[in-house]
Amino acid sequence: MILAGDIGGTNTRLAIFRRVDSVAIRASTPSVAEETFLSRKSSALGDIVRDFVSRSGVQVTRACFGIAGPIRDRRCVATNLPWIVEADALASELHLPPGEVLLINDLEANAYGIPGLAASDLATVSKGAPGAQGNAALLSAGTGLGEAGLFWDGGAHRPFACEGGHSTFAPATALHLELHQWLLKKFAHVSWERVVSGPGLVTLFEFLRETGRGEQPAWLAEEMRQGDPAPVISRHALAGKSPLCEKALDLFVELYGAEAGNVALKYLATGGVYIGGGIAPRILPKLLAPAFREAFLAKGRMRPLLESMPLRIILNVRAAIVGAARHALTR
Repeated sequence: MILAGDIGGTNTRLAIFRRVDSVAIRASTPSVAEETFLSRKSSALGDIVRDFVSRSGVQVTRACFGIAGPIRDRRCVATNLPWIVEADALASELHLPPGEVLLINDLEANAYGIPGLAASDLATVSKGAPGAQGNAALLSAGTGLGEAGLFWDGGAHRPFACEGGHSTFAPATALHLELHQWLLKKFAHVSWERVVSGPGLVTLFEFLRETGRGEQPAWLAEEMRQGDPAPVISRHALAGKSPLCEKALDLFVELYGAEAGNVALKYLATGGVYIGGGIAPRILPKLLAPAFREAFLAKGRMRPLLESMPLRIILNVRAAIVGAARHALTR
C-alpha cells in the first residue's frame, strides 16, 4: 500500500493507494482511504499521518509526501507552515525503513501527476503549435506561489522543483510600479508570491482601496473579517457585486499571466505551461478571458514563441496526490 500526501499551507491531503504499476494510478483511480485536513489545526505532519493511517486500518509499505517548501537532505522547513518535516521521523511513525519514505516539493508532485490527468481534468487557454513538444512548466497559486519545471529528455518529462515563486516581483506597467513602491513599505523583499497567491489577492485589494481606486462597503468588510478574505473577494468579483473586488481580481489575473509568461521563457516550455493550485478552478472564467492570455504573451519579441506554447489549467485537485503516489512507485 502506498501513502501519498499533498501538503500545503492551507490543506493537507492524504490518500492510500494499492501498490500497482505507476502508470495505472491516475486522477480517476479510487483510493483505499483519502482525507483532507486543515494544516494549521495540527502542530506537525506526523500527528496527521499517524491519525489517518491508524483509522484506515491499512499497513503502508511506502510513502511519498509533496510539501510546499524546499527539500534538502530529506528535510523540509515548510514555507507557509510552522512545521519542520523530516522523512526519517515520518518513517519511524509509519514503522518503515527510512528509504521507503520520500519527500518532494509539492509542485514537483503536481508535475508527476500531470500524465495521470484525463482531458476533462484540463481547461485549454490556448492550444499552441500543433504537435508541441519539449520542456514544460507548472505554476500554482494557492496559499503561496509554487513553480516547477518538466525537463523533456526526448521521450518523457522529468519534473524538477524550484522556488521561483520567491523570485523578485518585476513591475511591467505604471500601476505595477506604484504597487511595487507600496509593497516595499511593507516587505523587505517583494516576491511574486506576495501578489500571486491567496494572500496576494487580499494585498492587491488593500492596495487598490488604500490608493483610492475603490470603496469597501461595510457589508464586504464584515464578510471579509468573518473568514478567509481571498475567496470572498474572488466570489464577489465574479458575481459583479463589488467594483473593488473586480479590480483586484483583474489585477491578480494580469499578474498571474505575466509570471506564467516569465516561467515559460525561463524553462523554454515549448511542451506547454500548466496552471495548477486551488485558486485557478475557482476563477476559471477570468483565466479563460483574453486578459490572462494577453498578459502571458506580452513579452515583446518573444510573443511568437509564447504563442506556440500550449497553455492549460489543471482542474482536478487530486493531481498532486496522484503525482506523489506515481513518484513513490517509480523509486
